[in-house]
Amino acid sequence: MKDPRVIVITGASRGIGEGLAKAYAEPGRSLLLIGRNTARLEAVAQACRDKGAEAVAAVADVADRLGLDQLLTDFDRQNPIDLVIANAGIGHGSGKYLMEVAEQTQEVIDINVAGVTNTIMPLVNRMAVRERGQIALVSSIAGFAPLTHAVSYSASKAFVKFWGEALRGRMKPFGVEVTVICPGYIRGEFTASNRFPMPFLMDPDRAVQIMKRGLEAGRGRVAFPWQMSWGAGLLGVLPSFVAQALTSLKRKPKLPPIE
Repeated sequence: MKDPRVIVITGASRGIGEGLAKAYAEPGRSLLLIGRNTARLEAVAQACRDKGAEAVAAVADVADRLGLDQLLTDFDRQNPIDLVIANAGIGHGSGKYLMEVAEQTQEVIDINVAGVTNTIMPLVNRMAVRERGQIALVSSIAGFAPLTHAVSYSASKAFVKFWGEALRGRMKPFGVEVTVICPGYIRGEFTASNRFPMPFLMDPDRAVQIMKRGLEAGRGRVAFPWQMSWGAGLLGVLPSFVAQALTSLKRKPKLPPIE
């Protein structure tokens, strides 16, 4: 899929999703852009139209399995999808407290885990029957090894990484490519509130170009920057007692009051 003509991107109203939409926008391409913020999503769609692409802004929640299934199936019937990028995701850090609250944990699971499978599953059989297409799942370097300051986030991204890599082998006989994208820290709204060191913080434009090149090459995994992917990968294969010693909290966080 070096030149996909019909592309679906979730989480397209900001950040990496917005950057990918604009990077793919050109004459002859049709984009289905999915997000939850109506005004921002329409602004991204219009920017893509200004570059010559056909762009449809679809306000939808990736956690809504039935609604997303209907949206993607209807669109695919009219415009067979070449590339779907399951990009929508959120993260909640623990801040000064021990853990994020239960509602935040559930939201991470609903969007980062169920949202990805809800995006991919309606198209799996349809692409397999056509024996063409590409599926991209945005995981994270955090999916290589557990992060103590983002417990639910790193667990959700580990699911995406392993599910996507297993799906790659499953879809290979049908000629459908699957790519798992594992970025490190990328400058933007998502990282702006972080109060901890973010090594190798990358500008979003550069990150988008790395992703796009990896997808065009059909790579199974696009992990960057390489320094973080190597380090996190090594942490993931170390004996558990060594990895836990390196990642355990060094001091007690504040505990929220018990009601």
